Amino acid sequence: MSTENSKFKDFNFAEGELLLINKPYKWTSFDVVGKIRNSLKPLKLKVGHAGTLDPLATGLLIICTGKLTKQIDTFQAEEKEYTGTMILGATTPSFDMETEVDETFGISNITEDEIYAACKPFIGDIEQYPPAHSAVKVNGERLYVKARLGEEVELRKRFVSVPEFEITRIELPEIDFRIVCSKGTYIRSLISDFGKQLNNGAYLSKLTRTRSGNFLLKDAFEVLELVNYIRSKKEEAKTQAEV
Repeated sequence: MSTENSKFKDFNFAEGELLLINKPYKWTSFDVVGKIRNSLKPLKLKVGHAGTLDPLATGLLIICTGKLTKQIDTFQAEEKEYTGTMILGATTPSFDMETEVDETFGISNITEDEIYAACKPFIGDIEQYPPAHSAVKVNGERLYVKARLGEEVELRKRFVSVPEFEITRIELPEIDFRIVCSKGTYIRSLISDFGKQLNNGAYLSKLTRTRSGNFLLKDAFEVLELVNYIRSKKEEAKTQAEV
């Protein structure tokens, strides 16, 4: 992305900017926040994100700066869209590739019709449990901390909405999908439950957030390109001040 791209502009980070970021694979959402906050130094600004993405997920992350951080809850509440890939015929404790496969199942008798039909129970208002390996807090402690220590965790079900769940490619054991859902939906849990619906197992192997509210991934910045742009503007301002 060139710095001449029309998406770059003269930002006012103190007053507040809403930044659309394409979160890289294996970065945490807080890694992105920290990278942008550091690039803004010596300005001491609030920087936050509107909706966590798991480290193994990629895609749209909304970052707010300055006074706009007060609106984070509003942006976070918006409907989300994801695309991804699941692996049918196996499960993992984390419901994704963070942990090793712990159980396998035969898939030779599962038909495409059965796969398409298995989506239907998950469309609409549903209830689900968050993964044990998740950032949900119970008694002030993150579930994934307890899970990694091998401690028993009490999972509390939540109610979410899934207006759309479609299968876009079947090439077993891989199945591609697209999901539109409400705030708080755990795609990993949905995929795990999808496997159970087929009397089988499934885990998430790839996930990308493509939309949050009316904001689209195609309009997002790459993290390092935005950071480099911010730094170049700071150097430019410094040079002008010295002249």
